[in-house]
Amino acid sequence: MQDKLTLMIPGPTPVPESVLMAMGRHPIGHRSADFQKIVKRTTEQLQWLHQTKESVLVLAGSGTAAMEAGIINVLSKGDRVLCGDNGKFGERWVKVAKAYGLDVQVIKAEWGQPLDPEAFRTALEADGAKAIKAVILTHSETSTGVINDLETIAKYVRAHGTALTIADCVTSLGACNVPMDAWGLDVVGSGSQKGYMMPPGLAFVAMGERAWAAHAKSDLPKFYLDLGKYKKAAADNSNPFTPPINLYFALETALEMMQNEGLEAIFSRHGRHRRAAQAGMKAIGMALYAAEGHGSPAITAVAPDGIDAESLRKQVKERFDILLAGGQDHLKGKVFRIGHLGFVCDRDVLTAVAAIEATVQALGLAKTPIGSGVAAAATELAR
Repeated sequence: MQDKLTLMIPGPTPVPESVLMAMGRHPIGHRSADFQKIVKRTTEQLQWLHQTKESVLVLAGSGTAAMEAGIINVLSKGDRVLCGDNGKFGERWVKVAKAYGLDVQVIKAEWGQPLDPEAFRTALEADGAKAIKAVILTHSETSTGVINDLETIAKYVRAHGTALTIADCVTSLGACNVPMDAWGLDVVGSGSQKGYMMPPGLAFVAMGERAWAAHAKSDLPKFYLDLGKYKKAAADNSNPFTPPINLYFALETALEMMQNEGLEAIFSRHGRHRRAAQAGMKAIGMALYAAEGHGSPAITAVAPDGIDAESLRKQVKERFDILLAGGQDHLKGKVFRIGHLGFVCDRDVLTAVAAIEATVQALGLAKTPIGSGVAAAATELAR
């Protein structure tokens, strides 16, 4: 068999055929009236997805570009920030903030554990001088499969009165509820190869009024990532630089699919897939890496006792042409991750669980009767 690869990783995620076909259209001029119509339409769609009336800007880049842009457009050199770190991507934002000369206070949690909202509340309430200018954190920590309590942390940030919430929603937007306006989020970053059901290449940054007020004072260096340029161009349904036109075609098609499904249905589907993946792994005797009750709807991290996770991934890939994600840094070989984000259906999750279970059985490492994992996953999918 060839051309049968199934992506069960947190990105890139599977891409619908209609989105691929949209990308195959002949390019059009990016200063043309036809392209302006697409920019206007996709802007409205992006506001729907972010549940906001605020600006949602599109850049050529990845989710990291979105987050870096968000950080450097609202802060100034020497600003004090709180940065949540409970995984690979939390670590990344600490590095970005330090690279730009920010005064970083790290609030850590062990990998696999959620960030403690009370730690943020304590630090913010202790800041009588209002020196903290931003709180930077990851909503869905892809490296560990943990979802952080962004809503509660953002509430504490708003109570501070000065600090902004800069949220990495790269693997949560389009997978679970992230109502930007209702939660008072100031900056939200995401990327196309996740819940958007598209190939990599587009980065999205949503900015609220408080963020734009901070942008006017920001002195960190920026040119291509200066969101002021993007906002000015967006007012004319345009882009300050040459955009990836064919990815805009894909974006319009993908967002139309999402609107047809509806936000609540999208969130329900991802929640169902999280429950099914978790139940399937538990039923075959594998431990979940994320703390109980804090698993991400985008990805399930599994810590198989007595099994090399990389060997298991290799066997699943070779036997079933299903690609699972591995552990990062010190988790390599100890953890594998099942992506259930974006264009993923019940069949995909059930097939992945079955493939993992069959592989464990073939390796002679099964701890439960064959079929236990599939039965548990199927039960959750039927709820």
